[in-house]
Amino acid sequence: MDGVGNNKKNVVEAYIKIVIGTGIMGLAIKCIYDPISLVTGGFTGVAILVKKLTEAFVAGGFPLWLTNLAFNIPVFIVAWGVKGKKFIGRTAVATVLLSAWLYVIPEIDLVNGDYILASIFGGVLTGIGLGMIFWANATTGGTDMVSALIQIKLKHYSIAQILQVLDGIIVLIGLYVFGLKPTLYAIVAIFIVSKVTDTMLEGMKFSKAAFIITEKYEEVAQAIMTELDRGVTGLEARGMYSGDEKCMLYCVVSKKEIVSLKELVTRIDRNAFVIVGDVREVLGEGFMEYKGN
Repeated sequence: MDGVGNNKKNVVEAYIKIVIGTGIMGLAIKCIYDPISLVTGGFTGVAILVKKLTEAFVAGGFPLWLTNLAFNIPVFIVAWGVKGKKFIGRTAVATVLLSAWLYVIPEIDLVNGDYILASIFGGVLTGIGLGMIFWANATTGGTDMVSALIQIKLKHYSIAQILQVLDGIIVLIGLYVFGLKPTLYAIVAIFIVSKVTDTMLEGMKFSKAAFIITEKYEEVAQAIMTELDRGVTGLEARGMYSGDEKCMLYCVVSKKEIVSLKELVTRIDRNAFVIVGDVREVLGEGFMEYKGN
C-alpha cells in the first residue's frame, strides 16, 4: 500500500510541476518575448511570427494560444499513430496547459521594451519553466515532438541535432520578419534558457567524485567511512612507471564534504595523490533516492 501511495504522490507532484512550469513559460512568452518580438524557436516562436503576420487581417493578430494548439494537434495525432499513447503521455497535458496559460495571462510588457532585460529574464524564466516540466518527464510538444518523429526516418541524426535545425529555421524566419536586433537578443535568450535548464536538471544535483592514491589506503578508507560516513571502493591499480601494485580509493561525496575529504586525506598522508571531478547526478543511499513517476 505504501508503494501505491508513494506512486500517486509522485504523479501528483509531477503534474503540479507541469502546471507551475507551463505557467512560468507562458508568462515569459506572453509578457516578455511577445511584446518585443523575440522569436526563440519552438511552436511558441512560430505563434509570435503568425501573430505579427496576421495583424493586418485580425485585430491584434492571431492569438498565441490558438496558434500553439493548432500546430500541436496534428503533430500529436501523428505521434499517437506512429509511437502510441505512451509516447505522448504527460507532454499532451503540458502542451494543453501552456496554451491555456497563454490564453489567460494578460498581455503586459513586463520589461517595457528593454531587449537586455527581456533576453535575460525571459531566458531565466523559460529555463526554470522547462526545467520543472522536464523534472516531470514531459515536454511542451512542438518542435521537440516533431524532431522525435523526423528522427524515425533520419536515424543517422540525433533528436537534438534535428531540433537545432528546426529551431534555427524558426529563428531565421524571425530575422526576416522582425530584423536583426530582436533576433540577436533571441539568440542570447536561447543560450540562457539552455544554461538555466541544465542547472535545474543537473547543477543542483552536483556531487564530487574523488580518486585517492595513497600508501595508507586502509587508514584513509576507514577515516572516510567513520568521519564522513561515506562509502569507499578500493580499485586495483598499477603504477605504470614503478610497476607497483596499488589500491586506488574511489568515493563520492557532496560538494560541501569535498573540503573535509581533502583535509582528511592530507592529515593522514601528505604525499597522497587526489583527483577530484564533478558528478552530475548520484542515486542511492546518502544521496538522491529514485522516485518513479
